[in-house]
Amino acid sequence: MSNPVADTDTVLIVDFGSQVTQLIARRVREAGVYSEIVPFNRASEALERLQPKAIILSGGPASVTAEGSPRAPQGVFESGLPILSICYGQQTTAVQLGGVVEGGHPAEFGRADVVIKEPSALFEGVWEVGKRYPVWMSHGDRVTQMPEGITVKATSENAPFAVATDEKRRIYTTMFHPEVVHTPDGAKLLANFVHRIAGIQNDWTMAHFRTAEIAKIRSQVGGARVISGLSGGVDSAVASVLIHEAIGNQLTCIFVDHGLLRQNEAEEVVRLFREHYNIPLVHVDARERFLAALAGKSDPEAKRKIIGGLFIDVFEEEARKLGGADFLAQGTLYPDVIESVSFTGGPSVTIKSHHNVGGLPERMNLKLVEPLRELFKDEVRALGRELGLPETFVGRHPFPGPGLAIRIPGEITEEKLNILRQADAIYLDEIRKAGLYDEIWQAFAVLLPVRTVGVMGDARTYEYVCALRAVTSTDGMTADYYPFEHAFLGATATRIINEVRGINRVVYDITSKPPGTIEWE
Repeated sequence: MSNPVADTDTVLIVDFGSQVTQLIARRVREAGVYSEIVPFNRASEALERLQPKAIILSGGPASVTAEGSPRAPQGVFESGLPILSICYGQQTTAVQLGGVVEGGHPAEFGRADVVIKEPSALFEGVWEVGKRYPVWMSHGDRVTQMPEGITVKATSENAPFAVATDEKRRIYTTMFHPEVVHTPDGAKLLANFVHRIAGIQNDWTMAHFRTAEIAKIRSQVGGARVISGLSGGVDSAVASVLIHEAIGNQLTCIFVDHGLLRQNEAEEVVRLFREHYNIPLVHVDARERFLAALAGKSDPEAKRKIIGGLFIDVFEEEARKLGGADFLAQGTLYPDVIESVSFTGGPSVTIKSHHNVGGLPERMNLKLVEPLRELFKDEVRALGRELGLPETFVGRHPFPGPGLAIRIPGEITEEKLNILRQADAIYLDEIRKAGLYDEIWQAFAVLLPVRTVGVMGDARTYEYVCALRAVTSTDGMTADYYPFEHAFLGATATRIINEVRGINRVVYDITSKPPGTIEWE
């Protein structure tokens, strides 16, 4: 991956495997500076390729004292560039420059206070000498002797080198994690590093990205044809609009309606792309075909495989009717890319059927156009706004590729889909009316394979149970259930039971992730 904006200064983030490395990149980008993450064992190549203006070394789970533990390339320290080393990064910096790190000291996990001992360019306008500030620690080992030239600027109870710097060589090290929200001033410290210390302008904007990416798409595609699989989700919509802006009618969107979408979703997608953007769109009504293939199937993995496989079949058939294409557009995002180049040799991206059309590039001999692969989800939304996509589209909650099929545990039928669509629409309508939609990462209804006895009027009923789910999250990796007021839940349940024939009981799911998942299947 090359710098998507050639004339934009870059911060190189060297990853030692911390679970929060992505947050460093996000904070730097929020400061208006482009950043890119690379695993430590590819940092030398990235240093040459990106020509960064500053380097950040991340935290990590290893112990610096262990044999064979990760190190930064020596070229990082010989580059003369400003360096910010965080947690494990501080420890490997110390060892590589001649200091000492030891284990066996009291660990610090969670909240701690640092006391500022001396001024530093890192603190300017944020922290004052003599004062105490809350930070977030997560370390077992600690530095016991800093290399020559690096002096202590702040301490904590169990970290005598909580902040240690060499102001002349512009090497800054912290034992705490400035990138997490639990360090309240962390974003300001990172902004100081990239702006005041590294002298980088805040010119990483979606307007800038849009212009550069359009030029990049034109250069990559030339006069060739591109097909894009539209799902109704934010990523595929933004990618398609951006590509269309670059190459016009060389792009054709294929929208496969598998009958597992939310209420009125298919009509909204078709209207937006055909009427609002005038983008060539093939709308395939494959609802009966998908329902027939899913009949009698209740295992979640079997359902996913059927939907994914059939989607590829239908998409390929439609592409063939168009006379083929050279490129396939995908809405791959930066977190997927980071995961797929993990230095631990971790799993490559599990491509979700429908959103990222797994299997198609190889099967159809297509090259990929992935205009969003440098962006985080919030940046994709910002780009969507920059492109003029309506807020109802840009701000919508994530929706799984297999659609409502994984929100109906058990067998899928037309009747169940209709019941769930109505309940889900009422739930989301109530959330919007309460002004809560943007506070929630994802909210949806689930139709359970359970019937219960109820009383409606004077008659006994025996109908389905509907579960409501709403979570808050920043990236979908962890999530907490949303704490609705009981009055809201009561009113929503009453509406669903009164207006949806087939449901006589509503429950609310208060499981966080982990141990649960966000979706039910």
